[in-house]
Amino acid sequence: LRMLQVKLIVTGDDFGYCPRRNQGIVDCFLAGAVSNVSLLVNGSAAADAAKLARRYNIPIGLHANLSEGSPVCEVLKTNSSLLNQDGFFHGKMGFRTALSKGLLNMSEVKQELKAQVELFHELTGHLPPHMDGHQHIHVLPEVRHVFAEVLEEYGIKYTRVPIEPGLHNCDWIPPSLMDFYLGVEEDSFNTVDVFTRHGIRWPDIYIGLSTMGKNMSVSNIWSAIDTAIVEFTSKASLPAHPMPQSRTVTIELMVHPGYPSVPPVGGCGDGPDDFSQSWERLHELQTLIKPELQSHYKTRNIQLCSFKDL
Repeated sequence: LRMLQVKLIVTGDDFGYCPRRNQGIVDCFLAGAVSNVSLLVNGSAAADAAKLARRYNIPIGLHANLSEGSPVCEVLKTNSSLLNQDGFFHGKMGFRTALSKGLLNMSEVKQELKAQVELFHELTGHLPPHMDGHQHIHVLPEVRHVFAEVLEEYGIKYTRVPIEPGLHNCDWIPPSLMDFYLGVEEDSFNTVDVFTRHGIRWPDIYIGLSTMGKNMSVSNIWSAIDTAIVEFTSKASLPAHPMPQSRTVTIELMVHPGYPSVPPVGGCGDGPDDFSQSWERLHELQTLIKPELQSHYKTRNIQLCSFKDL
């Protein structure tokens, strides 16, 4: 592993969610702890986030959102299969339930995804170099096809495929959450062919489920990275995939740092959620800026970068 060069993209998700989240992500970026951000264009502080990204030259992509808050497409704000009785998106689990019952109109999904790309372009002045899904909606059945079409249409090269090595051995994740993660993993496996067919790419390794919120620690991030690299190199060194000694491995680490939201400010149209108001955001921020994490990257030949550096 000595010769292995690792490119690590540390993505701060939910940029634009609220001013306190924006501030936390910017502080992490300036401390060299986050190298990339993912913008919620329907977030209450999205315009502010785009300004901050421009001011500090923060690499920014799109966090496509079909599950929390309100749509950005005008036509879909009043009458659409994407909305519940209260006029908001169906929610993390509600979206999945509606989808499994065949209640979601995929042309409306496509319309909203395109509207979010257009709004991203309007806010930032450029198309997103990468686009993923809030609450992992982009790897769900049916949605994955539409998502891939939108990326291909706009020439967006990169996405996220949330298959995390070693996830099954993380005994600190409560069973209900683990069930959700294993569902995300299964959906991700079934998405690989679809994204590949559309010429979409993603980093070699994804990490972030096992290190979220209160579970994040410096040693936890180290071991997640090490586990992933060992698994990746052992797979890659099979005779069918000869691996040159100086191979570069790319990793995306998904993080959610910030200062806790204070209601009613924040959210995507219907106020901030519990995770956003919790101390876990601050815990992630404080962990990510620890000097021992930074020095570990240096000693391990890990270079922080963004998608456009791949």
